[in-house]
Amino acid sequence: MIVNTACVLIIDDDSSVQVSLALLLKQAGYHSVTCDGPLQALQVLATQPVDLILQDMNFSLQTSGEEGLQLLTEIKQRHPEIPILLMTAWGSIALAVQGMKLGATDFFTKPWNNAALLQLLQTTLTLAQTTELIKPERQVLDLQYDFSGIIGEHPDLLKVLATIARVAKTNASVLILGESGTGKELIADAIHRNSPRSSRHVVKVNMGAITSSLFESEMFGHVRGAFTDAKNDRKGYFAQAHQSTLFLDEIGELQRADQVKLLRVLQNQTYQAVGGSKTEQADVRIISATNKELAELVANGDFREDLFYRLNLITIRLPALRERRSDIPLLAKRLIKLLTDSYGMSEVQISNAALQWLSQQVWPGNIRQLKQCIERSLLLVDKTLLEVEDLRMAEEVDTQSDLSKSEGLNLSGLTLAQVEKHMIEKAMEEHQGQISRVAKTLGLSRFTLYRRLEKHQIATEGLANLERDSE
Repeated sequence: MIVNTACVLIIDDDSSVQVSLALLLKQAGYHSVTCDGPLQALQVLATQPVDLILQDMNFSLQTSGEEGLQLLTEIKQRHPEIPILLMTAWGSIALAVQGMKLGATDFFTKPWNNAALLQLLQTTLTLAQTTELIKPERQVLDLQYDFSGIIGEHPDLLKVLATIARVAKTNASVLILGESGTGKELIADAIHRNSPRSSRHVVKVNMGAITSSLFESEMFGHVRGAFTDAKNDRKGYFAQAHQSTLFLDEIGELQRADQVKLLRVLQNQTYQAVGGSKTEQADVRIISATNKELAELVANGDFREDLFYRLNLITIRLPALRERRSDIPLLAKRLIKLLTDSYGMSEVQISNAALQWLSQQVWPGNIRQLKQCIERSLLLVDKTLLEVEDLRMAEEVDTQSDLSKSEGLNLSGLTLAQVEKHMIEKAMEEHQGQISRVAKTLGLSRFTLYRRLEKHQIATEGLANLERDSE
């Protein structure tokens, strides 16, 4: 709960902006101090306590933003604990992103929406007030929050968890950025699970899978008779997520024509079902995710600037797996346990050398690729201890699968057993049925290979003689 005696410093050389913001803050119960430029602002900060700063980016006829960035840098050096919200009249994404890299908490454009700005102020102050209460230590975090399913203790990951802890209890929209396979959905789940909305199920939508022609029907629902195939009323995703969380995955794939429709709902907090006349309240908390840089999409004109502002009130950037290599052994051991339990296998261990090898790999597919490597190893190797050669073999199989796809073989619809049979048959063909070479290629013992040949009913005529000849 924000105590509205917080002091907000307004830094802008436009007196009309100062008056408008001061009046808005006074009506909301905040105390404000105004100043015209950098020198006066630094004097105010040196003489009285300030809880939040609203800072313009230009204080002269120049519009490069250099003055604003310089002032931002000086303030963060002298008062690093004070959150700063940047304001700009021309909405330069590049300048705003540069400012955030220098320490600004967020930014907004002029003219602003009063309700949205007040929500931004409240969320920013809430986060600032709770920062010191949350220690980024995994054991401490796990005592206070439910981060089950998120594995790791790397400092970069702990910063993410600490941010979730601060953000979860607010109603702020969250944008999760990260490469494919870094666990963006797990982060969204954690935010919802630790929020006041956790008693209701989170609703998840893959925005890349919704065609533009069905966007409104899918998101807002439709009434019977709204179009040819509308034989019954249907609830849209917003209705399903009422008083809960709506997770918009792959938000960067949203078509430009549909972005304005989503923006309208986020601005007005209302919507209508297709063919309906009743206005519904959109009481949802929005979490979105993408592996694309939305700021670049905005700069290129592929993503609406105003929608970007709506979605990124809080931005969480997930580190790639290669940036937190110390977590790979923990992840590998947990994945082995989960996978063996899932397949009903006996307990499997992994050698220290194998863990070291995993930690040295690049993993462009991140955690998803690591899991696939371990899963292949468990399925193809009948061992109770995974070694380096077992993992290497799994990665080679992955490469072979990519090659087979380029040759026109589609493995996406095959079962694991069918994929395994295909790999064995291919290896048998390449090595002309010589068991020792086939087994070595696949990383199997000869005994295990014989069992797999029998399992898949792969012809073995003459193999015994060939094997004896090769010995």
